[in-house]
Amino acid sequence: MRSHTCGELNATHLDQEVDLCGWVHRRRDHGGVIFIDLRDREGLVQIVFDPDQVEAFKLAESVRSEYVLKVHGRVRRRPAGTENANLPTGAIEVFATALEILNKAETPPFPIESEIEVNEETRLRYRYIDLRRPVMQGRMRMRRDITRFLRNFLDHHGFYEIETPFLTKATPEGARDYLVPSRTHENAFFALPQSPQLYKQLLMISGMDRYYQVVRCFRDEDLRADRQPEFTQLDIETSFLDENAIMFLMEAMIRDLFAEVLQTELPNPFPRMTYAEAMRRYASDKPDLRIPLELIDIADVLQNVDFKVFAGPAKDPDGRVVALKLPGGCELSRKEIDDLTQFVGIYGAKGLAYIKVNDRTQGLEGLQSPILKFLPEDAVRAILDRTEAETGDLIFFGADKAKIVNEAMGALRVKLGQDRGLVEKGWKPLWVTDFPMFEWDEKSGRWFALHHPFTAPNCSEDELLAHPGSALSRAYDMVLNGTEIGGGSIRIHRTDMQSKVFELLGIGEEEAQQKFGFLLNALKYGAPPHGGLAFGLDRLVMLMSGASSIREVMAFPKTQSAWCPLIDAPAEVSDVQLRELGIKLRKPKEPV
Repeated sequence: MRSHTCGELNATHLDQEVDLCGWVHRRRDHGGVIFIDLRDREGLVQIVFDPDQVEAFKLAESVRSEYVLKVHGRVRRRPAGTENANLPTGAIEVFATALEILNKAETPPFPIESEIEVNEETRLRYRYIDLRRPVMQGRMRMRRDITRFLRNFLDHHGFYEIETPFLTKATPEGARDYLVPSRTHENAFFALPQSPQLYKQLLMISGMDRYYQVVRCFRDEDLRADRQPEFTQLDIETSFLDENAIMFLMEAMIRDLFAEVLQTELPNPFPRMTYAEAMRRYASDKPDLRIPLELIDIADVLQNVDFKVFAGPAKDPDGRVVALKLPGGCELSRKEIDDLTQFVGIYGAKGLAYIKVNDRTQGLEGLQSPILKFLPEDAVRAILDRTEAETGDLIFFGADKAKIVNEAMGALRVKLGQDRGLVEKGWKPLWVTDFPMFEWDEKSGRWFALHHPFTAPNCSEDELLAHPGSALSRAYDMVLNGTEIGGGSIRIHRTDMQSKVFELLGIGEEEAQQKFGFLLNALKYGAPPHGGLAFGLDRLVMLMSGASSIREVMAFPKTQSAWCPLIDAPAEVSDVQLRELGIKLRKPKEPV
């Protein structure tokens, strides 16, 4: 039906006869001459309808926004002074000699050609309209380019693309599974995979050596801007490579990706930072290095002060006391500080103490703070020296259990960096390594795997059993501008070590056999040392395209309540279907 796409035409096509198909992006009637911007996936081109072309002109008069057209015409140069340097096709136009209306369109629920903010639910309900917008077409094109490059890179480096099952077995750790009832196996359920983790380990035991898959994964969890109930991973596993070799190869892949798609050079090599250092300096295991603010530990300075708000956490082995210096922060008003106090309260902080350094040369007289009367002069001077505070700076304090301090002050650091314009431009990649193997859950009184229970520890079995709280794992995360884009580890490849880890996690021998017997048995038959990682493809595309949410780079995402307005899913099913599956629904409780 068409000889060219709209966006590909340029001065090299002058005087050529062309057939174009697309949507009416914009129609303008200028003194008897009609101009239509015709749009397809590749871009826009201006079509000119002259009254001399009687039939085509008459049809063009009836055309409205989003009509689907077929145009025959001749490419010509735009008159001098009318060129559009913002369009790739801006030097030319198409003089139409024939027009066919392929389909009419009702008025769209929102304008496609403008940047007017539209309610997200409306956009998702009419996603097929939303996806016509040039910005969304560009994001989908970038997603295609990124995925194609990653596949080509891995193919070139000897990886096999292998599909793993979607109907699998429920897992006991992590987020909730989406369950799928089995009609042929009464009272039994499949689960949709949260990741292909165990299958890819089995592929390594099978001798596949290098595997990857662009795979959909499913997690029934609370949603945020970078979470969806179904999402896409680039899943990777290798045999006979240690963590340094895997990190080197994956870093090269991401560096080459940015060079190819964004024409941007990333650092070579990426910096590396241990989990302990990241938490100490930034209170986050995915720090945004574009923000220059850092936390400073001051517990040793405040252990013996009379001010219990500081002294208590300073003496507590599980506590933490930190200072966060904001350069030029003295200009913050009391209301702004009160707003920040409410902000950290979201993360459990009981307050937000501060000191304004109005004039460092005047000593204590140059400081302003409601807490100064509770602190000895030597402690205050030590804080000023350690934070290297200068005139005009503001020092915030966090003092509580380490978990609360890290969450509250880590979030405050990011907020201050964004609100105060301190975020540097560009890309700041980082490897975070040496994660703890386990974290202790006070409520359940048991250990949980920080990553997953198949991650190898960086110690012997005896050391692991003797000191599980201090054991480190052979895990590594790739972080970019404060977002984790990939995470992985060297896996456990021996049955005895895997059994010990299950034991520490409170998974008894019988339960381990029931849930993971296939893996434990497979490990007995010559499992090679192996490891890998998974990249969140949606997050990666979100960052590279400059979108604010992964919903902006997915064709058909769900809302934050895991609902699809487009097809109104999830939805009820018939009683017949439920009976076939042996499922009976509970009636909701009557309101009191």
